[in-house]
Amino acid sequence: MYTFHSINELLNALVLGKELLGQMFGKRKSFDYRYDQAIEVLEESKVDSLIEKGVIIRNGRYLEIEDQLLSFFEQILDVNEEINISLINEHITLLKENVDYFLAEDSEHRRYKYLRTIKAALRKIGFICLRNIVDLKRNIDNTFKTEPNYKIKIKKLENYDQRRIDIKQLITITDKFVTEDELTFFAIAKDDELNRITTELRLQLQDGRHNLIETEKQIIDFLNQVKHQSKIIEKIRQVKYLKDQFELESKSDIISQLREMNPVAFESRPTFPVKLSLDLLQEDDTYSIIKSINQRLKSSVKLKVPLAKAIDAEFFDDTEETDVFINIDEMKNNFMATGHHLLDFVMQYDYPKEVSFEEIVTCYCQLISLYEDNFHFTDNYVTHLGSEFSVVYPK
Repeated sequence: MYTFHSINELLNALVLGKELLGQMFGKRKSFDYRYDQAIEVLEESKVDSLIEKGVIIRNGRYLEIEDQLLSFFEQILDVNEEINISLINEHITLLKENVDYFLAEDSEHRRYKYLRTIKAALRKIGFICLRNIVDLKRNIDNTFKTEPNYKIKIKKLENYDQRRIDIKQLITITDKFVTEDELTFFAIAKDDELNRITTELRLQLQDGRHNLIETEKQIIDFLNQVKHQSKIIEKIRQVKYLKDQFELESKSDIISQLREMNPVAFESRPTFPVKLSLDLLQEDDTYSIIKSINQRLKSSVKLKVPLAKAIDAEFFDDTEETDVFINIDEMKNNFMATGHHLLDFVMQYDYPKEVSFEEIVTCYCQLISLYEDNFHFTDNYVTHLGSEFSVVYPK
């Protein structure tokens, strides 16, 4: 077995295979990552080097991450599904041993070494307890939702309930150790950091107790549901068997049972369309909900779009349409060069086409609105055909 001689050598090996390890970690539950897939991601010599150093284990044509490294990755990333209660027991044993060493030691320097080990163990116990409870709740929920076999589902839930009891007992032992068993040690140590760690540990243990109460309720509820469902499925299987054997009516009272039941319960429920108000339809949330529902309810029926008729040949004939426009900008320039007022100018202007009086008035208004800054407005008015016009001169 290969042994790493330094932390740098281990880190270099992990960096070398980081891309491959990332893919293998993502497929760690399928156990089907092949050697030929690995050499597509990483050079074959580098893959063989990782296998030689024990970072990756080869089983035939399949590859796996080394167990210790896989456990380390899962714990750091908080995706571990195993509930490891033995770690708490080990740390409690380590605590008791180092407390005895601390009390028996006369040297302050060596006492401090034992004290530091005790602090680290106390910190780890609280963290491990809470993480085991989180893993326990996640496993219980996954088992209830995904396990298809009812017998296995019940067995797993019962085993998780036993794990819950074990964690509860370890919490009690740890709390007793901190509050009752080692009062002499805590009185002699008189360390501020130790007191802070102990207080934080007791809070974590208290939080763990509350979570375990909720976990117990969840397990009981899940077990009751599973057992109820398994009984129903067992009855359905019995009915199915009798039906297949054509003995359902003779060996059961299904006819009398069906007669006593209300047949309306088996009819489809009528649905009535709900018309939304205009105010509600104008809200952004309503539009997004309707849009998402519409995407889910898309019909699979493909509508045939009718073909259009052939385009008439007359539409392909070249035709020209001409129109004469009055250049307002040119009119403005001509007006600026005259000394007439604006109404007189537009009445006498040489238009490129025949214009009516209404069109002349339109040109008058357009000139005023577009070039107001270039004109001088007076307080005088002139009347023409029953309408009054302001006397306007160029500046």
